[in-house]
Amino acid sequence: MGEYDRFRVVNRSRRRVDALKLALGKGTYTDDIAHTIDGLLHLKVLWSPHAHARIVSIDTSEAERVPGVVLILHHGNVPRVPYTTAGQGHPEPSPYDAYVFPRKVRYVGDRVACVAAESELAAARAVAKIKVEYEVLEPVFDPRRALEPGAPLVHDEEEATGICGYDKSRNLVCEMKVEHGDVDDAFARADVVLEREYEVPYQAQCPLEPHCALTWFDEDRRLVVRVATQVPFHSRRILARILGLPLHRIRVIKPRIGGGFGSKQEILLEDLPALVTLRTGRPARLFYTRQEELRSARTRHPQLLRWKTGANRDGTLVAQELEVLANTGAYGAHALTVQSCTAGKTLPLYVAEAYRFLMKTVYTNLPIAGAFRGYGGPQGFFAMECHMDEVASLLGMDPAEFRSKNLIGPGSENPLAKALGEGKEGPPQRIRSCEIQQCIARGKEAIGWERRGTFPQRGPLRRGIGMAALMHGSGIPGVDMASASIKLNDDGSFNLLVGATDIGTGSDTILSQIAAEALGVPLEKIVIYSSDTDITPFDKGAYASSTTYISGMSVKKACDKVVEQLKDAAWEMWQHAGDPCERSSLRHEDEHVRRPDGKALSYAEICLSTFYEHDQHQIMDHASHMSFECPPPFAAHFAEVEVDTETGGVKLLKYVAAVDCGVPIHPENCEGQNEGGAMTMMGYALSEDFVFDGGGALLNDTFRHYKQFTSLDMPPFETILCLSYEPSGPFGAKSVSEIPTDGPGPAIANAIADALGIRFRKLPITPEDIRRAWRERTEPAASAS
Repeated sequence: MGEYDRFRVVNRSRRRVDALKLALGKGTYTDDIAHTIDGLLHLKVLWSPHAHARIVSIDTSEAERVPGVVLILHHGNVPRVPYTTAGQGHPEPSPYDAYVFPRKVRYVGDRVACVAAESELAAARAVAKIKVEYEVLEPVFDPRRALEPGAPLVHDEEEATGICGYDKSRNLVCEMKVEHGDVDDAFARADVVLEREYEVPYQAQCPLEPHCALTWFDEDRRLVVRVATQVPFHSRRILARILGLPLHRIRVIKPRIGGGFGSKQEILLEDLPALVTLRTGRPARLFYTRQEELRSARTRHPQLLRWKTGANRDGTLVAQELEVLANTGAYGAHALTVQSCTAGKTLPLYVAEAYRFLMKTVYTNLPIAGAFRGYGGPQGFFAMECHMDEVASLLGMDPAEFRSKNLIGPGSENPLAKALGEGKEGPPQRIRSCEIQQCIARGKEAIGWERRGTFPQRGPLRRGIGMAALMHGSGIPGVDMASASIKLNDDGSFNLLVGATDIGTGSDTILSQIAAEALGVPLEKIVIYSSDTDITPFDKGAYASSTTYISGMSVKKACDKVVEQLKDAAWEMWQHAGDPCERSSLRHEDEHVRRPDGKALSYAEICLSTFYEHDQHQIMDHASHMSFECPPPFAAHFAEVEVDTETGGVKLLKYVAAVDCGVPIHPENCEGQNEGGAMTMMGYALSEDFVFDGGGALLNDTFRHYKQFTSLDMPPFETILCLSYEPSGPFGAKSVSEIPTDGPGPAIANAIADALGIRFRKLPITPEDIRRAWRERTEPAASAS
C-alpha cells in the first residue's frame, strides 16, 4: 500500500459532497418541484393492449369532453420522425425504428395516445374513453421463430433504417461474425472439445425513482426539460430531431436521480411533455407508475448462447466459439452494442489461439430490451464461466487452477477489440494493469476454497462453492468524450463544472476528489455543478463505466492547467515584489504555491492579486478527454450456497467479490458499487424473470410479483480491493460500477452445481427447477412414470 499513501484526497473514503442534504431529506428529485409550477398539465398515456396490431382509427371525441382535458396526442397529429431512443453518441449505432406514436403497435405496452389535462385524474379518465379500432396481427414471441421464413414482421415500415446487417424483412436487427486465428483448425487439433447451450432471461432495472419529465418555457420562450436522465446532452440532440427545433432552443437539466442502471440511457418519455408544452405553451409533466415502468421502460436482453471450447489435456485453451441469438423486443435500441459487449467483455479474458463470435439480434413482439448495468456482460459471463467449470471438470482440473492457467495478464493484447468497436472498427487494446490472479488468490482464501467438495450431507441439505473470473471495461475507446471547466474564487476555493451525470453513484464526489487531489486543496474547497446543457460542458453521460476514467481525466487535465496558471501568477507576484525565483522550482501543495526557500503564497492571495492588481484576469481553464484505451477492471467472485433438495430453496451463505479497479478514488464508494451490483444480479440468478400470458402481456408487473433480491436476502458479503495502477487513468483509477454485475449468475450456478452435481444452464434457477432436476436424478422411475 505504500506507493498509494502519497495521495491526500483520492484513495480515501471521504464524506460525500451531497451526504448532508440527503441525510436531511433535502435532495431535490425531478418531480419534487412539480407542485411549485403554476398551470402544470398532467399527462397520461394510453398503452396498447395488443402485442401486434395495426391502428385503424382513433376516436378521441368522448375523451375530449372530459372536464379538464386540454390536448390529446396520437399518431395522426404529431410529426412522424424515425429516431432511436438509445442515448448514445452520434451517429448512434442503433436503428432508427421508433416514432413518437406508431401506426402499428408492436408489443403490449406500446404507445397509442397521450392526454394532457388539468389533473392526473382527468387525464386518466380521458385515456379510458379513447376508442381505438385495431386490426390485430399475428405476433411472434420466440426469437428463433422470428427468423423463420413467413414469420410475422415486426417492422414493415419503409422509414426504419439500421446498420450491421439490418434486415427488417427477416426481423433481423443486426448480425455479426468475427474471427481471430484459424478457428476450425484449432478445434480440430484440440484434445477435447465441449459444446453447450445456455439461456438467460429478461430482467427489469427497477430504479427506485420511475421515469419522470417536466417541461416548460423560460422567459425567452426556450424549451426547458427537467428529466431523470443519464444522458442530458444526448437527450437534447434527439429531442431536437423529434421536435424539429434548433438545438439551442432546448435546455436539458438533470436533477438528482433515484437510480438509472441503464434504463435512463434512453430518450423514453421527455418527448411527450415537450410536445404538449410546444402545443399549449404550458408546463407539462409525465410520471410513470411502477406498472408502466415494468411494462414499457427497458429490460436486459434475453439471450440464447452456444459456447464451444477446445482445450488440450494439460489444461491449455486452444479455441473458443460463442454464438448469440438475442431478443431485442419490439424496437432495436442498443441491440448491436449490447451483444457486441457480450463477446467483447468475455472472450478475451482467456488466452487462446483462435476465437469466433457469431451474433444475431432479432425483433419480437415482446417488451423492449436496452441498456442495463453490465451491458451484455452478465449474459456472456453466465455462459462462459459455467462453461469453464464444465471444461475443467472434463479435464479433471480444479476450476480455479484451470482459470489461472489461461487468464490474460499485463502486456496481453485483446484480439477482438478492433472487430468489436461501437458500430465501427475499434482501436487496439493492450492490458497495462491487471491483478486478476491476486483477485482469485485472495477470493479463494476468503471463501475457504479448500473446503469445496468436503461438505457432509445433512438430510436434504447440500452445500457447494462456486466461482467466476471477470473483466469489463472503462468507457468506449475512441468514442466517449467528457469535458470539465474549473475556476478559482477569491477565498481559494474552486468551482468545478462538469457535464458528467451523477445518478446516485457518487460521481460528483469522485470528480471533486480528483480535482482536490490535482489542485492540492481539501475536498471542501471544491464546489461542483453538473449536468445542465446550458451551463456545464459536454459529457457523453453516465454509461459504459466511463465517468471516473473519462470524465475524471478531463477534470484532472483542467486542474493541471489551472495549477500552471497559479504558478505563473505567483511567480509574477514575486517578480513585482522584487523577490524573484525560478519558475521551474515552484510546487503546489496545501492551498499554496511554494518556493524551495520556504516562502509561499496562498491561492486566495494569488486570486486577489489577479483580480485587482497585476495582469488582472480570472484564473480558470477547461479540458476535454477522449481515450483510445479501455482498461478493464478485473474481478473474481465466489459464492457459498446451501440447497434444500426437498423445497428447492437456495440459501446464499457467503459471497466474496475481489476486484481490481486500479486505484479506488473512494474505497467505501467502490465497496458500495460492488455490493449493490452483485445484489442486483443475485436476483437475476435465482428469482427474476418476466412472465407473459399467451398474448404477450406481462403478468408480474408489480414489485409484489416481480421478485427482486433485497437487503433481507443478502448473504454476508466481503469486498476485497486488489489495487493496481492504471497509467492512463486519473491517479491510477479505472472503472468499478459494472463489473460486479457479471459475477453472481455464474458463481451461484457453479456453487449449486458443486452442491448437487447437477448443472443448470438456464437462469433463473428456481426452486421448481431444482426440485424437478433432483427428482429426475434420484427417482428416475418416478420421473419416467
